[in-house]
Amino acid sequence: MAQTASLEAGSPGMSLAGRLFNVVIAPRRAYAEVARRPRVLGALLVVALVSGICVAGFSATQVGQDALFEQQQTQMKSFGVNLNEAQLQQLEARLRFAPYFGFAGQFVFLPIMALVIGGIAFAVFSAALGGDASFKQVYAVVVHSGVVIAVQQLFTLPLDYARATMSSPTNLMVFLPFLDEDTFAARLLGSIDLFVIWWAISLAIGLGVLYRKKTGPIATTLLVIYVVIGLVIAGIKTALGGAS
Repeated sequence: MAQTASLEAGSPGMSLAGRLFNVVIAPRRAYAEVARRPRVLGALLVVALVSGICVAGFSATQVGQDALFEQQQTQMKSFGVNLNEAQLQQLEARLRFAPYFGFAGQFVFLPIMALVIGGIAFAVFSAALGGDASFKQVYAVVVHSGVVIAVQQLFTLPLDYARATMSSPTNLMVFLPFLDEDTFAARLLGSIDLFVIWWAISLAIGLGVLYRKKTGPIATTLLVIYVVIGLVIAGIKTALGGAS
């Protein structure tokens, strides 16, 4: 590939730890290395392991199980679903399995989501726009961008435990806490997270490096898609759950 040939093909490769660390502090350098040597397994395992430990660790505590129980009820109510007493008891009884499903689920969910996002990016940039990157390169960029999500888990875990809730401490509602949580505006702001914005920008940098494109238009497109998804979710919740 043209871009990989131009990235100092003869220089020694960056270690796994170096790539992951640089995604956070120097993403262009990290993604240039990923484009040159698109390795996936190590980064995928680290991201899934960190996320799995955080999810399982929190849900194994009584605080975590109470928070998960409350979150599940709140989510169902937001979509207009009210559980009866028997259903609530069944929901509570299943919480003992939450640590196991939470841990294993990261090793299933994260690779699948990376495949979906990588497939869409590859279709747009390589198939539609004529880029010359391989799917392996695109998938490696998407997987490495997941380091931001792992950092999010590490950052929010102690906050969730201290607050005894699974509501994100980094969504945009933190800037407008006075809003009624049942309003459309609150639901929209609550669906947009600062870490996901960071992840989208990081992914945009990676795709820009890989395809030699400007980061700005890619990041803008990803963020617009994210906001549109938030609008749809908030609209559905408001329509089904009602707004105050």
